[in-house]
Amino acid sequence: MDRAEFDRFADEYRAVHATNIAASGESPEYFAEYKMRDFADEVRHAQIESQARWFLDFGTGIGNALPYFARYLPDAWLCGVDVSTRSLDIARTRAGSKSALLAFDGKTLPFADGTFAGAFACCVFHHIPHGEHLALLSELRRVMAPGALLMIYEHNPWNPLTVRAVKNCPFDENARLLSASALRSAVKNAGFNNPRTRYRVFFPAMLGALRPLETLLKAVPLGAQYYILARR
Repeated sequence: MDRAEFDRFADEYRAVHATNIAASGESPEYFAEYKMRDFADEVRHAQIESQARWFLDFGTGIGNALPYFARYLPDAWLCGVDVSTRSLDIARTRAGSKSALLAFDGKTLPFADGTFAGAFACCVFHHIPHGEHLALLSELRRVMAPGALLMIYEHNPWNPLTVRAVKNCPFDENARLLSASALRSAVKNAGFNNPRTRYRVFFPAMLGALRPLETLLKAVPLGAQYYILARR
């Protein structure tokens, strides 16, 4: 998707997303929240000091992550970037006092080297032509401090329900899913250290009682989504 496409879907993004994931029994907010809970857990596990530190939301969209980042990392600051100015207008209505939102040109992030203690991208890279991934990952690495944490969430192309949902989603019409192994290789080639995969979302709402078991299934490549974790 380019800027014009993102701008076109910005105002109806939540409604379309909610309809598209109805079979899961969950709302878009559920998916946004667990990603930020995961990120905060990984930040603490990596022993990264978050107090008064800046983190980067790459492809922030309409700001789904903003309230949950503030909830789970209340001492940190968050900067969101996106190519869609209309999406950023909507995101600003959700932004708190410890967040900033900036447009970028899709190639060069408007930050100095080593600015961020960590960065995340939530289901963004499947919208970006695969040939551009390495350059953008290298650009992400540039603006991250030594030892900073990177987390990239993506849809799992080996999960048939995920594939169907993406195929039927209007704003995913130009998307190309990527495997965990391909994304992990790109992250490694961009210079990040020790990239590894964690699979997520194994149970719909009707089987919610089983969700505590997900911690035991992170290596099983059947989850609806996955994330790549690495260090700068």
